[in-house]
Amino acid sequence: MLIRSKLKKNNQSIISKLFLLPIILSLIGLIFIFEASSIKSLQHYGDPFYFVRLQGIWILLGIILLFFFSFFDYHRFYFLSFYLMIFNIILLLVVLVPGLGHSAGGARRWINLGTFKLQPTEIAKLTIILYLSSWFSHLERKRFIAFLILTCFLTFLILLQPDMGTASIVFALSLFTYFFAGVDLFYLLLIIPLTAVSFYFLIFLSPYRFYRLMAFLNPHEDTLGIAYHINQIFISFANGGLFGLGLGASRQKYLFLPEAHTDSIFAIIGEELGYFGSLIIIILYLYLIYLLYQVAKKARDRLGFLIASSIFSLFSIEIIINLGGMTNLLPLTGVPLPFLSYGGSNILVSFILLGIAININRQSKN
Repeated sequence: MLIRSKLKKNNQSIISKLFLLPIILSLIGLIFIFEASSIKSLQHYGDPFYFVRLQGIWILLGIILLFFFSFFDYHRFYFLSFYLMIFNIILLLVVLVPGLGHSAGGARRWINLGTFKLQPTEIAKLTIILYLSSWFSHLERKRFIAFLILTCFLTFLILLQPDMGTASIVFALSLFTYFFAGVDLFYLLLIIPLTAVSFYFLIFLSPYRFYRLMAFLNPHEDTLGIAYHINQIFISFANGGLFGLGLGASRQKYLFLPEAHTDSIFAIIGEELGYFGSLIIIILYLYLIYLLYQVAKKARDRLGFLIASSIFSLFSIEIIINLGGMTNLLPLTGVPLPFLSYGGSNILVSFILLGIAININRQSKN
């Protein structure tokens, strides 16, 4: 009884921390979204609080969804996942239709719903987790060819937008889910080199992807051209030093740093809070990943294990890709930092996924 009581108390501790951590990260993000976007907001909308106000609304909606899905039995997704996948495929097709899909920066990735722009690729991360976890949890888990066709089809639709960063995440996430299912791993080993070759050709077939790769390999060449973005990130971190310039003292937010309130928000954090402030953010993310690992380890059934493992994989991939891009350990790909970067679709999906993880933990083995 004593051991059971301790395990139950540990479960409650994980649940409370999974509630608290995303809210803390989102509130930190809200502060730095204001820091990074106030100049741009004032310039484009005449309101320095435009972006931060929208993000605040999305955070409130996200917290509501977090609570809802923490009590929504995850086993229901076994029957709902097929319909969610069909709905998501329709959205990915709709976004490509001129007049329906919203374009920005040469990419067509959004469906304009007025004040809110829906990004179907973010929903794809959620649906691929639920659909493949449901698929591999029961009898049809050995259908490798069907799995590969579905994964390549989704990746292809995302590449058409074009959005290679998210396409890479969705493809990698599918492979991780397949790996955690533990079936036909020989085929998985065969597909990895083929995938690497495919992405290599995709990079060289598109000029902007090739330029990004060149900026990654030669960041100190053409600092006002293809390597401008990464060099502005370097300047942000250099300005910050160990302890930072102080809250509100960023110089790069004055429209020097591209995507300062979205993909590059960690550079603003590094500039204002310095190395030690950035380290605290990284520790919070590592702790979040650790909690998700604990949820997956204690899941009561195969479906719960696969969903939790895939959620663990998704957050790990997104954090590594974003922070790797900020430090030039990886090429810049436009992947947002969960809970910190500006963006409604990403933050809502992130809250939903953590709500599902909490529900899995509620039903976990004591």
